[in-house]
Amino acid sequence: MNSTFTRRRQKRSMDLKKLRTEKRNRASGDLDRMSALEIARLMNREDARVARAVKRVLPQVAKAIDIIARRLERGGRLIYVGTGTSGRIGALDAVEVPPTFGVAAGRVQFVMAGGDGALARAVEASEDDAAQGRLDLAARKPGPHDVVVGIAASGRTPYTIGAIKYAGKKGTATVAIVCNRGSELGRVAQLAIEVDVGPEVLTGSTRLKAGTAQKMICNMLTTGAMARMGYVYGNLMVNTRPRNSKLLERGVSMLQDAAGVDREAAVEALRVAGMSIPHALVMLKAGVGKSEATRRLRRQKGVVREALADSHRRKKR
Repeated sequence: MNSTFTRRRQKRSMDLKKLRTEKRNRASGDLDRMSALEIARLMNREDARVARAVKRVLPQVAKAIDIIARRLERGGRLIYVGTGTSGRIGALDAVEVPPTFGVAAGRVQFVMAGGDGALARAVEASEDDAAQGRLDLAARKPGPHDVVVGIAASGRTPYTIGAIKYAGKKGTATVAIVCNRGSELGRVAQLAIEVDVGPEVLTGSTRLKAGTAQKMICNMLTTGAMARMGYVYGNLMVNTRPRNSKLLERGVSMLQDAAGVDREAAVEALRVAGMSIPHALVMLKAGVGKSEATRRLRRQKGVVREALADSHRRKKR
């Protein structure tokens, strides 16, 4: 075996042992001798630490929200990159954004080591390939209007580091979500969100506390960015499409709450609006027809609050 390769593997092995996410958790030393309730209580106590750890990195999370919002407003994309559990968490957030906020699927994407097949089947060896990380991201042609978020609990995953380095060279904004401080991934990204959740209940199983922290942060990034961009009205996801009975009922309820009308009026407005909640809401609150609601939303790039403010300004003239 190549001696240089061997030395690199040995160094990475030693580096891994230094990571907080790889250390043994004293509280779970007798995990295999605990009762079911004892295990549940232990994991619940450890999970409570995650929210506190995330709280400590909220300033960095806020910066990332603003970066993402600005890039998306310029027509750019948010691209998550990761391997294993980290990659799957990014993929989950990416696929949930379009139906939640009504944005085109291509605006939020994910790049997963091992391809889409690795979402359902573990392909561990792929995470060691930095060159493949660069190639997979290069296929998405990242540019100066995009932002790439690399997710890696350890912060040392070659695939994700390779992808983030490539993105940086292309002028793309880069963010790292890591669960160890002073990470290599954090150093190569423009903004590092390093949340220290401590040792896992099951040593090294970063699908646990680390995965929970990553999921929480990804939720904040996309929800925060979409809210900043006006894809919500108050705390209502008005841009969702009522494509099934549950979503239809949710849309009717939103209209009732936001416009202060009864169910019958909400259902009728939604029907006239062609099942578009933003159009129905502007129609109800501004007292206008569909064509005028369409004009106001178009002038304000689909932002409901601005479309309603536009109607108030016009009334004052």
